[in-house]
Amino acid sequence: MAEHRLISSPEDLEVYDTLKIPRQAEDQLATSSPEATAEGHKAGFVNIVGNPNVGKSTLMNDLVGERISIITSKAQTTRHRIMGIVNTPAYQIVFSDTPGVLKPKYKLQESMLDFSEGALTDADILLYVTDVVEDPTKNADFLSKVAAEKIPVLLVVNKIDLLKDNAELDSIVGRWKELLPNAEVFPCSAREHFNVDNLRARIIELLPPSPPFFGKDALTDKPARFFVTEIIREKILLQYDKEIAYSAEVLVEKFDEKEHAIHIMAVVYVERDSQKGILIGKGGDKIKRVGIEARKDIEKFFGKRVYLELYVKVEKDWRNRENKLRAFGYID
Repeated sequence: MAEHRLISSPEDLEVYDTLKIPRQAEDQLATSSPEATAEGHKAGFVNIVGNPNVGKSTLMNDLVGERISIITSKAQTTRHRIMGIVNTPAYQIVFSDTPGVLKPKYKLQESMLDFSEGALTDADILLYVTDVVEDPTKNADFLSKVAAEKIPVLLVVNKIDLLKDNAELDSIVGRWKELLPNAEVFPCSAREHFNVDNLRARIIELLPPSPPFFGKDALTDKPARFFVTEIIREKILLQYDKEIAYSAEVLVEKFDEKEHAIHIMAVVYVERDSQKGILIGKGGDKIKRVGIEARKDIEKFFGKRVYLELYVKVEKDWRNRENKLRAFGYID
C-alpha cells in the first residue's frame, strides 16, 4: 500500500452519499428456476470489462461478497466469463467478470476476447474498470466500443490507494472523461473496499424492473467442478513462471461428493514435455505443493474434507486446437 492515503471518507470524493448495502451471497451454486417475487422487483446483468491487471476480479469478489474469481498478480488470470449473483428480496444483480482485453496471439486468447466483447452486447449496466497507472490509450478499439454504448457505463478508477493526493486523481479522471464522456466516474480501491458501497448503491439505482433471472439462492452460473479447476490453476499461476502458468489448463475427471468429504481427481495439461517436468518438480515436490495449497482452498470453498489427486499430461499446442478449447469450456 502507498505510504499516503488519498482520502479518508467517501464524502471527500463528492460522489454519492454513503449507503451501506449488506453483502448478500448465498453459499449455493445456481439453481434451476427463479422463484416468484413481489411487484417492484429489480434485476439486471452488470458486466465488468477492462484491460488486464486493473483489478476486475478483486472488484467482482468485493461486490458479490464471495471469492468467485481467482486473483493473482499475473495478467490473463481470468480466462472465462464468470457470473457472481447477489440476491435480496428487492433485487438480483448478476455480475460478470471477464478476461482482460488483449490482442490475441493464439486461439485461446481469441476465445477470451470473445468473452470480453460478448459482455458489451448483453449488459444492462457496464462497469469499465481501469486503474491509476494504466495508459488510457491502451486497446483503443475496445474502448471506442464502450464509448458508443447506450446503456449506463460506470467508469471505475481502481487502486486509488496508490495515489498521494487528489490532484493526481483529478488529472486521471479528467483524461478518462475525455475518452468516456457519458460515463459516471467512481474512484475506488477494491482491495481496501473503499467507495465500493457507493458503487453498489448506484448499480442498484440503475437496475431495471425485472423478475430474477436465477433462483434466489443462486451464487453463480458455474458448476462445482469449475471452481476446483480455477483454484488449482490459481496455485499454478502463483508458483510458476509465465511460460508454465499460461500453458497450463486443468480438467476435473472425477468429483465424487459424499456427506462429509469429496474425492477429486484432476489432470493438469501442459503443451510440452519440458513443461511437464518443471511442473512436477524433482521427486514430484512442486506438484505436491500445488496439491496441498489447492486442497486447503477447496476445503474452505465446499466446507468439507477433500481428497485431491493431481496428474500432469502433455497435450501439444492445446491453446490453438479448437477441439481442446471446446473440451476445456472456451468454445460452445
